[in-house]
Parts: sequence; C-alpha cells; structure tokens
Amino acid sequence: MVNSFRPAIVMMALFTLLLGLAYPLAVTGIAQAAFPGQANGSLVRDAGGRVVGSALIGQPFAGATYLHPRPSAAGDGYDAAASSGSNLGPLNPDLAGRVAESAKAIRAEDGPGLIPADAVTTSGSGLDPDVSPAYARLQAARIARARGVSVQQVQTIIDAQTEGAFLGFIGQPRVNVLLTNRALDARFGVEG
Repeated sequence: MVNSFRPAIVMMALFTLLLGLAYPLAVTGIAQAAFPGQANGSLVRDAGGRVVGSALIGQPFAGATYLHPRPSAAGDGYDAAASSGSNLGPLNPDLAGRVAESAKAIRAEDGPGLIPADAVTTSGSGLDPDVSPAYARLQAARIARARGVSVQQVQTIIDAQTEGAFLGFIGQPRVNVLLTNRALDARFGVEG
C-alpha cells in the first residue's frame, strides 16, 4: 500500500513546488523586469512621491474644473471591492431612468449637444479609468470656464492625453481621466 502512495505523494510535492512556487515566482520576475510600472499597479505619484491613484482604476472627480469620469456601478464611487457592472438590460426601466437622469445632469453642467454613451453608462467592471474623446471634448468648455482659460487650451491638453487604439485597430481611442486632470493641474494650477 505504501508503494502505491509514494509516487502520488512525490508527484503532489513536485507539482506543488513547480506550479505553486516556481511558476508564480518566474512570472512575477519576468513581469517586474519587463513591465515594472504595470506589474506594480501603474501607480501615479505627485511631486512629493505620494501615490494619488492608478492609471488603471477610475476615481471620482466632481469639481467643475476637472474632467469627469464615466458613471461607476462599483459601490460608492469606484470601490474596487464592489467591482461589477449594473447588470441592467437595455429594456430595464431602471436603466432608462438612470441614463435619463445622467443625461439631464450632463446637459445642466456641459450644455446641449450629443452625449456619448460612455457619459451615461457604466463600464463592465465599474472601474474604467478612461472616457471617450467625445465625452472629454464635451466637458472642455465647462473646464475652461471654471479655470478661466480658453477652450482651445483645455482641448490641447485633452488631445495630448488621447490614446489611440492599440496597434491602430484594437479597442477604441480613449482619454485617461486621472492623467488628464493631473495635466490640467500642472498647466493651470491645482484647483480646490
């Protein structure tokens, strides 16, 4: 009987060491060497070295001087512990009501105009750090008024922060909200 268990125990110990220790250490080492910023969470730091956020996780910005993110279904404003979509179907009256309420608030802040879908809908995770260039441009006039600068100056920063599709065809163009707001503060001063 012991002869039957010995190979099973040896194989379990071998694969535990191989797949439970060696493989994760190798993958972590490769990630740290090849992509250290991403492997450590793409943290964004201020001039003093304090972490102010991550370029990969959305966070709320509500002031008129800042680019606003898309709505979050993740708890109370981009709570990673509550990450999820809203799971409301396109014919659900609750979704239609929330979209209409969001559109009304955007029109009150940013004026009339075509409202992009990402301005009124949540992302699949509820933690999306990016908005579409169309939604960013819609907010440019409000940001310019609140900061006392020209719309063109704000639009120049938004354009500089716009990333194209990966490899030119994978995904959509996007504007990272945190990085854009940091660029606005760097150019025009930190707003209260």
